[in-house]
Amino acid sequence: MDNRNHTSWVTEFTLLGLTNDPMTELILFVFFLVVYIVTLLGNSLMIITITFSSTLQSPMYFFLRSLSMIDISFTSSTVPKLLLDFISEVKRISFTGCVAQLYFFIAFGGIECVLLAAMAGDRYVAICMPLRYKEVMSWRVCMALTVICWIIGLLNSLAHTVFTFSLPFCKSKAINHFFCDIPPLLSLSCADTRSNELVVYFAGGSVILGSFCITLLSYIFIVTTIIKIKTSSGRLKAFSTCASHLTVVTLFFGTILYTYIRPTSTYSLDQDRVVPVLYGIIIPMLNPIIYSFRNKEAQGAIRKVILRKKSGLY
Repeated sequence: MDNRNHTSWVTEFTLLGLTNDPMTELILFVFFLVVYIVTLLGNSLMIITITFSSTLQSPMYFFLRSLSMIDISFTSSTVPKLLLDFISEVKRISFTGCVAQLYFFIAFGGIECVLLAAMAGDRYVAICMPLRYKEVMSWRVCMALTVICWIIGLLNSLAHTVFTFSLPFCKSKAINHFFCDIPPLLSLSCADTRSNELVVYFAGGSVILGSFCITLLSYIFIVTTIIKIKTSSGRLKAFSTCASHLTVVTLFFGTILYTYIRPTSTYSLDQDRVVPVLYGIIIPMLNPIIYSFRNKEAQGAIRKVILRKKSGLY
């Protein structure tokens, strides 16, 4: 029988989730609910603070506000469904819902990859070309870079989604994951998935590795410039301006490279379904904390926003 017809028979999938133990599911429900609330509150606070603070109107904060918007969308593509599944006996997702979830998860993840590279470029200009910073990083340039991030992320996700769901799913309807992701979906297909792997390597690899290489190259120039600074206080001040971004980049790219840029023969679906929890759920929660932890300017602006809100000025 023609395998191409099998895909049309699939109207829904079953998500196996993170665990089958009811008590563990209850604990995880509370944990992820708290994480999601903190993510929404933290990133929303960053968006509001940067929007209304006159002292946070530099390109760095422009990109940081965009990052917070992306993080809210990124984590919202999986966590609400995950929370619902924790309290449901059968964890079902419709075929259309699975398509949408994969598309938005890959899209927002890709946008964040490119945005982090753009932020690295901003730090490069700030440290290596300080006298030309305002000229090079104009608002027009910042807007253009942001639009490019969105275009690349959306087109990359479209390619992955189309290629993934053009496969015939006839092995099983049970996805060994807590959301619809590429590796577990490929494992359900009875067709040859080598072409899909090539799409992951070339399309996804171009976005992920390309963004990573731009970021790495930017920091090579940044470190080289910082080393040339004569005073230790000057070197420390220069490094502190990019320490938060470097921390986020290390966490995000480390986990996402591990998940997607390797052969499917090395996948261990039982183990790999935990890794997306880090870059898709935990890191979006940590980003506003990391960026404001050692940033006195941001901390001061956040305090002013909170005080204004309490006094009813917003």
